[in-house]
Amino acid sequence: MIKFFKGLFGGSVPEASLASLGVDMHSHILPGLDDGSENVEQSLELVREMQELGYRKLIMTPHVMSDFYKNTPEGIRERLALLQQAVTDAGIEMELGCAAEHYLDEGLLDKLEAKQELLTFGDNYLLFETSFLNEPLNLRQAIFQMRSMGYKPVLAHPERYTYFQGKLKEMVSLRELGVLFQVNLNSLSGYYSEGAKHVAEQLIDGGMVEFLGSDAHNLKHTGALRRVLTSKYLHKALALPLRNNQL
Repeated sequence: MIKFFKGLFGGSVPEASLASLGVDMHSHILPGLDDGSENVEQSLELVREMQELGYRKLIMTPHVMSDFYKNTPEGIRERLALLQQAVTDAGIEMELGCAAEHYLDEGLLDKLEAKQELLTFGDNYLLFETSFLNEPLNLRQAIFQMRSMGYKPVLAHPERYTYFQGKLKEMVSLRELGVLFQVNLNSLSGYYSEGAKHVAEQLIDGGMVEFLGSDAHNLKHTGALRRVLTSKYLHKALALPLRNNQL
């Protein structure tokens, strides 16, 4: 059954379903690794919430940052196994996987240079983020290194970087370098800021989005996702050739 909600001017907006998206490829649901879930109990609550929202698979991506979250592929896989067992014991039907959200710092460049293992998802997609305020001086260098190593760089939540707001051409230039974009679902409701919402809408209008992610850290985030279901831009985004369901 499709639910309808009254719009601002008396019209009705059909509620979209995240079941059509199928796979979430950006979250912080693995327990005790970063600023997301603190323990297995919280992780189970979040998995249940994501199941209710319609997801069938979660690819969880804890932060990897040289100064704060020194997570390793081995440590991340250990927490994945721990949560998988808890999900199985709880009788929750959800496919789980892991990757990482790599912060663009010297540590990431060093790992690329040394050809260390970096956790990816799908077709060798490498999720990365930058400072929210300032464009890294080594952004293009890092993209070149990722590509030269065979990775397909995916920039997490580009709409949230204030240094990109009002500079759509610069975002297009990154795509010309081979960068794919992942927009946060909660940006579509203005959850982070009106500026982020506006940029997300521009990217969707321009067909410049390959992935939608929850970026869920806690129950507040999953609760906010329910408000996105009636966003007209969610409908527009779901009509794009997104890659979530290929994962």
